[in-house]
Amino acid sequence: MITLTGKKISEGIAIGKLTFYKRDIKEIKRIYVKDVEKEIQRYKKAREKAIAELELVYDLSVREVGEANAAIFEMQKELLENQEYTDFIMKRILEEKLNAEYIVQTSVEQLIRISSHQQNNPIQGKEEDVRDVAIRVIRILSRSWKDRMLTDEPFVMAARDIYPSEALQFDKAKVLGFVTMYGTINSHTAVLARTKGIPAVIGLGESLKEEYDGKTIIIDGYEGKIYIEPDYATLTKMRERKDANLRHVRNLERLKGKENITQSGQRIDICANVGTREDIENVLRSDAGGIGLFRSEFLYMEMGSKLPSEEQLFQVYKLAAESMGANRVVVRIADFGGDKMVESVDLGEQANPAIGLRGIRIMMEKEELFLPQFRAILRASALGNVSIMFPMITSMEEVAAAKALLEKAKKQLKDEKTAYNENIEIGVMIETPAAVMISGELAREVDFFSIGTNDLLQLTLGMDRENPKLDKYYNPYHPALMKMIRIVANNVHLEGKRISICGDLAADLSMTEFFVQIGIDELSVAPHQVLGLRKKIREIQ
Repeated sequence: MITLTGKKISEGIAIGKLTFYKRDIKEIKRIYVKDVEKEIQRYKKAREKAIAELELVYDLSVREVGEANAAIFEMQKELLENQEYTDFIMKRILEEKLNAEYIVQTSVEQLIRISSHQQNNPIQGKEEDVRDVAIRVIRILSRSWKDRMLTDEPFVMAARDIYPSEALQFDKAKVLGFVTMYGTINSHTAVLARTKGIPAVIGLGESLKEEYDGKTIIIDGYEGKIYIEPDYATLTKMRERKDANLRHVRNLERLKGKENITQSGQRIDICANVGTREDIENVLRSDAGGIGLFRSEFLYMEMGSKLPSEEQLFQVYKLAAESMGANRVVVRIADFGGDKMVESVDLGEQANPAIGLRGIRIMMEKEELFLPQFRAILRASALGNVSIMFPMITSMEEVAAAKALLEKAKKQLKDEKTAYNENIEIGVMIETPAAVMISGELAREVDFFSIGTNDLLQLTLGMDRENPKLDKYYNPYHPALMKMIRIVANNVHLEGKRISICGDLAADLSMTEFFVQIGIDELSVAPHQVLGLRKKIREIQ
C-alpha cells in the first residue's frame, strides 16, 4: 500500500480505479499568415463563439451548482469581453503575422505576468480562469480537439490539474473523486468540487505517478490522504467510514426547510460564517438563515501582496447580498492583526500581536485603508439586507470613529449619486472584557451585537489560545466567560437590540441549551454545521 498526503479541498471518501485524465490537445504550430485581417476575423469569430458557449455553461451551472458558483463562468465571459485582453491578442496577430491559435496559447503566461505588476488588473488573481478561457478559444480555432475520459465506468480521476469548466462537467455518478498533482485550495475547481460533493485531494506533486493508472485508490477527503492499492484493513475501515457519513448526512438533510425551534416553541436563528466568495454557495446549500459573519480580512489574505480594490470587494459583497435575498448579511470590516496577518498590510513588529495593533485600532490609524471597504459595503447595501460590524471594540470613542468614517463614505457616494442604504444597521463585536463592561452604553449606540467567544475567552484568561503548553489550563467553559455572555445578553435585550454568538462556542452542541435559556437571538456557525445545530435545537425541551 502506498500512502500520499496532499491538501484536502472536499471532504468525503471515494474508492475506485484510478484513471488519468488526458486532453487530446492538437499540437499548436507557429504558422506565418499572409492575410492578417482574415486571421484577426477568425480570432474574433472564435471569441464570439466562446462567449456564447460560456453563456450556455453559465445557465447549466446555475442549475447544477447554484448562482454563486455560476458566477465563475460569468466572470470568464467578462474576461473574453475585456477590451484590453482582446486588443492585446489582436495587436500581436497584426504585428507578428502569426496564426491566432499560437498567439492565444503564447499570450496566456505573458498576460498573467503583466497582471502581477498592475494594481486592479482584471486578470489578477484569476490565472486559472485565464488559462481555461484560452483553452476554450484554442479548441474552437483548431476544431479537432476533444477532451476524453479513458473509461466509461465510474472511476477516480487523476490529473496534473483540472480547469473549472472541466470540473463543472463532472458527472458525480461517473467521477467518484479526483486527485491532482497541483492546484490551490481556494481555486474555482476546488469550490466546484466542494459544491458538487466530490471528494478530492490536490497538491500531491510528482509523487502522483501515471504508473498508478488502473490501480485501486482510496481518497480520504477528511485527512487529505490517498491510499493506492490499500490493504484489507484500510479498505474495510474506509468503507465503514463512508457508509457512516452517508447515513449521517441523509438524516440531517431531512431537516432542510425546518424551523430552528425548541419543543417548547422557543426560536433561535442559525446563520453561517463565511470568509470568501466561494463560501457563499455553501451557505445556500446549508439552508442557513443568512450570513451572520462575513470575515472581510480573508478577502485581503487571499490577494497576497496586493490590496483588493473597492470594486473587487464590492463584487464579493454584491454576490453575498443578492444570493441571500431578504436574509441578512453581516459584513465585519477587516480584522487584521493577531493571528490573521495580511501580506499587503504592514503592521510592523509587535511583541504581542493578539493584543496589539489590530481590528478597529488599525482603522483609526489607517483610515485610507478602510474607506474603500466601507464604500464597497455601502454599495452592496443597496442590493440586499446588508449590515456592517466593527471588530475589537473597547471604547465609545472607537465606535464614534468608525461611525464618522462610515458617514464620510456615505457622503462620497451621495456626491457621486451612487446608491446605498442610508439606514444600514451597525453592529459591534464583543471580544474584549472592556466591551462587556460597557455593553449597556454600546447598546444605546448600535443596532446589534455579536460575541466572538474565541478572543473574549483568550483576553479574559490572559492565555494565548494557540499555545499548546496552555491546553491543560485553557477552559472554553470558564465560568467567567459564561457570566460575561449572560451580562451582555441582558444589557443588549434591555435596549431591545439583538445579539448573536459567532465564535467556536456557537457550534458547541453542549452549549446550545444554555444559549437558548439566556435568550441569545442567533448562532452563526460554519455552513456544514448548520443542520447539526438545527437538529440539536429541535431536540431541546
